[in-house]
Amino acid sequence: MARYIFITGGVVSSLGKGLMAASLAALLQARGFRVRIRKFDPYLNVDPGTMSPYQHGEVYVTDDGAETDLDLGHYERFTGVSARQSDNVTQGRVYQTIIQRERRGDYLGATVQVIPHVTDEIKAFALAESDDLDFVLCEIGGTVGDIESLPFMEAIRQLHNDLGRSQSIFVHVTLVPYIAAAGELKTKPTQHSVRELTSLGIQPDILLCRCEHPLPESERHKIALFCNVRPEAVIPALDASSIYAVPTQYHAEGLDDEVLRAFGMEGAPEPKLDRWHDIMDRQQNPEGEVTIGVVGKYVGLPDAYKSLHEALHHGGFANRVKVNIKWIDAELFEEEGADIAARLEPMHGILVPGGFGVRGSEGKIASVKFARERNVPFFGICLGMQMACIEGARNTAGIDNASTTEFGETSEPVVGLITEWMSKEGLQKRTAETDLGGTMRLGAYPAKLTGNSVVSGIYGASEISERHRHRYEVNAGYREPLEKGGLIFSGMSPDGMLPEIVERPDHSWFVGVQFHPELKSKPFDPHPLFASFIEAAVKQSRLV
Repeated sequence: MARYIFITGGVVSSLGKGLMAASLAALLQARGFRVRIRKFDPYLNVDPGTMSPYQHGEVYVTDDGAETDLDLGHYERFTGVSARQSDNVTQGRVYQTIIQRERRGDYLGATVQVIPHVTDEIKAFALAESDDLDFVLCEIGGTVGDIESLPFMEAIRQLHNDLGRSQSIFVHVTLVPYIAAAGELKTKPTQHSVRELTSLGIQPDILLCRCEHPLPESERHKIALFCNVRPEAVIPALDASSIYAVPTQYHAEGLDDEVLRAFGMEGAPEPKLDRWHDIMDRQQNPEGEVTIGVVGKYVGLPDAYKSLHEALHHGGFANRVKVNIKWIDAELFEEEGADIAARLEPMHGILVPGGFGVRGSEGKIASVKFARERNVPFFGICLGMQMACIEGARNTAGIDNASTTEFGETSEPVVGLITEWMSKEGLQKRTAETDLGGTMRLGAYPAKLTGNSVVSGIYGASEISERHRHRYEVNAGYREPLEKGGLIFSGMSPDGMLPEIVERPDHSWFVGVQFHPELKSKPFDPHPLFASFIEAAVKQSRLV
């Protein structure tokens, strides 16, 4: 039977619970255990799919088409275990499920209540699909004391009792702030946070203390005394030089040893951390550097492009170079007199990421034109590919009015709403009036690559599977004029209806993809497209 590790956060938000969960899972995995991580989100949205990136950061998409929290990206990148629909649940989805059952009469007239109905639903989610696992790590979103997280806290309290002795533990991530004026680390916020937790019936077994300065032994013993844990179970967690240094750092502090001790597990093999040492070596000892300009619309919040940010660095690991990312607001290129060349000339590669809406689109098209004309390596992802096709239509295929129906009526819909596509369930259809939530082409879909194309050489394959998240597609009806203009359709859906990849063979490196390759990139297994893109940027840096 799987053992459960429940991870809560206290004092303040954004302490890095997701990163801690991913690092702990990676350490347990390195010891030979089978792991899976789950995220419980207390907000009432059914999923993050319709939330603004400024509110929530990026939406991470799984193979089975779930729109999930960005923490699941950390989980995948650190463990290599593909996330599933069942690994992320929101309070909104829990309530939606319960209300649907109540409307069907499944509760046979019973009064539907938070206890037991909501808590039972959360518990069922936690226990699902765990038979083949050694450890399930459950991260509870939010901060202890939040009203909205109370049903989840009660559910894991019950689950701790249901599972029995030595089958579950609680890890509490907390903050030990440093007061510069006093020159001291303060333990009181942690004490209050643990007191709040114990008032809910949860006694933490391990405290992970985020702090900016080393935690003195005296303070460590003080926390242990007042929070009713062993001093060895108070784990200091200082800021790391990189997120990929966190697993080895936590191991050095004894986190995974303490977790196993809390379960009464002795004699577990030492973790094999070679892959993490190699990643850190590549990061700390680069043999050069490149600068990539990312022309997007959510550049004010880097978390909006979290997977993209990490995938670019993975491409750097593959080539042993440091990748400097310059986030450029696409709207700057739409201003009158905008000096595009001055901003983009220093770049060794230009990337236009995914997004929605008309804002900044002309700026993205302008950056595609610059990359094409100046022979700078270009990578377009999702909307970035669509902008590359519109740029190609306008400037190399003679279609002056080329646009997308996403931005309004157009006489030349080079990009349009997908009305039908083939999935495992059969032919999926949609109209322009369909609700936004959950109506996109979501999840992993196969594509066929043209032989002797640039991308087939990069992948080393003729068939691929990649993750999608979009409503609009490049109109295959424009294939002929676009290809006459030099933009080759080198990847198509198996039925030949939907363009998946475009490229310019006469360019140093010019690739646009309809899918999101960044979602499948890992530090120890960089995505081939990002590895190749950074390789091209390295060559470009030597030309400049």
